[in-house]
Parts: sequence; C-alpha cells; structure tokens
Amino acid sequence: MRRVKLFTIDALPYRQPIPVYGYRFGSRKKTLAVMGAIRGDEVQQMYTAARLVRKFSELEAAGTFAPDCGVMVVPCAGQFSMNVSKRFWPLDNTDINRMFPGYGAGETTQRLADRIFTALQGYKWGVHLASFYLPGDFVPHVRIVDTGYQDNEEGLDFGLPYLVIRKPHPYDTTTLNYNWQVWETRTFSVYSRTTDRIDEESAEMAADSVLRFLAKKGMLPHKRPESVQQFLSEKGMLGGEFPEGSKTKTVKEEKLVNIHNKAGGILIRYHHPSDFVREGNLLAEIIDPYTTDVRERICSPADGTLFFAHHAQLIAGRSIVFRLIPGK
Repeated sequence: MRRVKLFTIDALPYRQPIPVYGYRFGSRKKTLAVMGAIRGDEVQQMYTAARLVRKFSELEAAGTFAPDCGVMVVPCAGQFSMNVSKRFWPLDNTDINRMFPGYGAGETTQRLADRIFTALQGYKWGVHLASFYLPGDFVPHVRIVDTGYQDNEEGLDFGLPYLVIRKPHPYDTTTLNYNWQVWETRTFSVYSRTTDRIDEESAEMAADSVLRFLAKKGMLPHKRPESVQQFLSEKGMLGGEFPEGSKTKTVKEEKLVNIHNKAGGILIRYHHPSDFVREGNLLAEIIDPYTTDVRERICSPADGTLFFAHHAQLIAGRSIVFRLIPGK
C-alpha cells in the first residue's frame, strides 16, 4: 500500500489547506479507482472506502493481486464540508458532484471537481460509492447511468441484490459517474443502505462487492500458493474464490413507483427497504407534531419490494416517502 497526496483543498477561511489522499495497491497500471465521500454527510461512503483500504492492504500483503492490476481508493475528498457537518460546500452551498468534469480556473467547487477528476482519469473501471439526493435508506444496489458507453452486464459481477439502469437527466451530465464514462472509464455507482450514519453490514456488503467484481475480472486470481489459499479461507473467501453474493435483479429506474405523502409532520415508518409488501399494506403514518393526531396513513399502491425509504423524522408535504419495485 502506498499513500499519495493527490491535491490539497486550499483557499479556506481561517483554516490550513486540507490534503486529499489516495491509497494505491498492486501495480502502477490504472485498473480500478474507487471514490468514497465527496459530500460532507457521506459518512457511510467514507467508511466503506476505508474498509476497502483495509481489505486491499491485506490482499496485497498476501500477494493475491494479478501482476497487471493497479487499484486506487480515495476515501474522502470532502473533508471541509464533513468537518463542519454540511452536505454541500459550506461557503456557497454548491454540490461538487454537480460540477464535473470541473474547471481549473472556475469557482471553488469547479476547481475541486477538476482536481478530483484529474486524479481519477485513465482507469479502466471506476466505482463511485454514492449517496442519494433524498435523506433515506436503500436496498444495497449498483447503479449504471445509460450513457451509451456502459456495459450493463458488468454490473452483475458485483453480486448485489439489484442492478439499476438509469436514463440520464440533464443534471446527470455534470456528475462523476456520467463524466467518467464519457472519458472512457467503465463506471458504476454502488449504494449501501445509509449515508450520514454507519451501517456496518451494508458497508461490508458494498466493500465485498468491489472485491467480487475484481475477482470476476481475473484481477484477484483464484489459483494461488497454499499460504494465500489459507489467507483467503480465513477471510471467508473459501477456495480462493469470493462468495457469489446475491442473485442480481435488473431494474430500470423509470419502473420504480414513487410513493408520496400529502401532509407534512412527523414520519412514523412501519416498513423498511427490502420488505415485501402487499397492495393496501400500511407503510407509514404522518402525525401532527403538536398533538400526535394521525394526519395521514400511507399505504402501498401495489405488491412489491420497498427499494427506498425516507428516514428523516420531520417530513414536508409532497415528499417521496418510499420507492417501490412493483411485482413479486
């Protein structure tokens, strides 16, 4: 493992410049890059990337990387926002993940996007440990933006429960995922359950999915000396192979059913992501914050599996409370 300083976040009020580090493993070839937290509330994404640093370090020490495999992991590039507990850039509330590919002579977040993108360019595959624009919990899944440059079948190699194909909207053209693809990196966004709090189980699932992807691509070869076989066995990779993971179901994002509330108030959830629900099942209630009277009961409009659930307890009217994968 080699820790390298990629760039510094400078021009900060009353603060010293903040270094941004990447961790390199294997050869110098640009095989896979993993980007962790960009926004200031992406604690789960930073933690997942840190787990990957630990796993890759152990695998490298055991000699399991293919000779032509080079990996870089960037756990966090949003330290300033994270230090002051702001999701977006604190000085002007702009989103770095809406500034790619960046502009070296532009505003602060444009310059940061440019530095991040420069550090990540040239890799064959890229994984962004991403978060959603709504506060909530997900079923762990891998997401691909349908740019025309992607290979949807490769998303199955992560072994996560769902592969979501998203048709890009105009605002997607300034995200890391979209621009990575345009610059010829085959890119995937991996979502675990949470964003602003650590969920160890889904973080481990997301980290293992990246290792599984590399193994499927032959970058962590199965045939190894006996000592390495023992190492892999101890790490739960019996026989030198990573567990197959889930049987992945492919879903087009436009097929997801958004379930909205009408009234604002306190959200009381009765179901969670991955729950299978029947049409008419009570999913949540909105209660009056001053009297606790029930303002609204939210029921499932169809049979299906809950894909996303809003988790902030105070909710405004006309919000997306759940997203549902319809069908059995």
